[in-house]
Amino acid sequence: MSVTAAPGFVASGIHAGIKRRRHDMALIATDDARPVTAVAVFTQNKFFAPPVGVSRRKLAESGGRAAAVIVNSGNANAGTGLQGYADAEAMCEATAEAIGCATGDVLVCSTGIIGNLLPMDKVLPGVSKLAQTLSAEGSEAAAKGILTTDHVPKEAVVKGSTFTLGGMAKGCGMIAPNMATMLAFLTTDADVPADELQAILRDAADRTFNTLNVDGATSTNDTVILLANGRAGRPDMAEFAGAVHKVCEDLTWQMARDAEGVTKMVTLRVTGAASDAEARTAAKSIAENNLVKCSWYGSDPYWGRLLAAAGSAGIDFDPERAAVAYGGITVSKAGAPVAHDVAAVAEHMKNERIDIEVALGLGTGAAQVIGIDLGPGYIKENSVTS
Repeated sequence: MSVTAAPGFVASGIHAGIKRRRHDMALIATDDARPVTAVAVFTQNKFFAPPVGVSRRKLAESGGRAAAVIVNSGNANAGTGLQGYADAEAMCEATAEAIGCATGDVLVCSTGIIGNLLPMDKVLPGVSKLAQTLSAEGSEAAAKGILTTDHVPKEAVVKGSTFTLGGMAKGCGMIAPNMATMLAFLTTDADVPADELQAILRDAADRTFNTLNVDGATSTNDTVILLANGRAGRPDMAEFAGAVHKVCEDLTWQMARDAEGVTKMVTLRVTGAASDAEARTAAKSIAENNLVKCSWYGSDPYWGRLLAAAGSAGIDFDPERAAVAYGGITVSKAGAPVAHDVAAVAEHMKNERIDIEVALGLGTGAAQVIGIDLGPGYIKENSVTS
């Protein structure tokens, strides 16, 4: 179990017909249909999908309360105008009626192809089927129901000393750190007020989800929601915050491993920048550079591409102070190659997970991102819309 690991939550997932064969709808709810503390982080893309707008408004109006989250995959309900908003509201209304809660207590998420209206003739009957199959054992089906081009479901659980926290996520493409970077749903029986819960979720997202950069594309639908029913009482807050971070980190690496066309996952650290903000800018520039990503695919420690990407990022940069290391082995200093163990670097580059440091030598600013390579698999996946 994942999203239903904490007592008091139920879930379900089905194939409603939005996609040809795979599961395409999911529902997460409290087992008594009563609203609980709910917080979220959403995409910063200004071209956001109607479900994002609807869920933002509902959380604002309720003061951070929700009883259910209805999700569909295969269709993002983005770029759909006023009809898209009406359809998102209709999903909430149908869910509320089916489980017996107020419409304002239902949040909604969609993911998939942009620019197509939802097939409501399939979605609304799907809501009824989801409500009928809700159970504490429904987490696996729900995790399948939120997937798009993902190959496998992504789930994680942490058992704390006094609480349980579980989560599920989807995402393997159109991912760049600008919170959130995919869909993720977390539940817990810990008792944490909304303001504290919001701060914990945002911090965890910034240190995990927001470090993942698959392709530099910030989605229209990105949403992470955390529900807390309080049944286990107030936790040790340091332990709880650590648990939220651990679940988010686990899900982040699962998404990286399942990224579209991935063969390499790269932990890229930029250190010695003039500020943390400039380090983040440089890391983003490097991780999104197609020439860099192609070198990762080819297991080529082409350090010049890294420095070229950093040097064009619009930050303070002095090549005479810069250095690059692969797997802890320095290959370049002062913008030039240095003698090093070539065989050891080549061996490191064969790994599925690669560690790279770009040290700018200008200050104490630092940042880390998780990047992936660029190969034929990504192009094949994204060259068609259906």
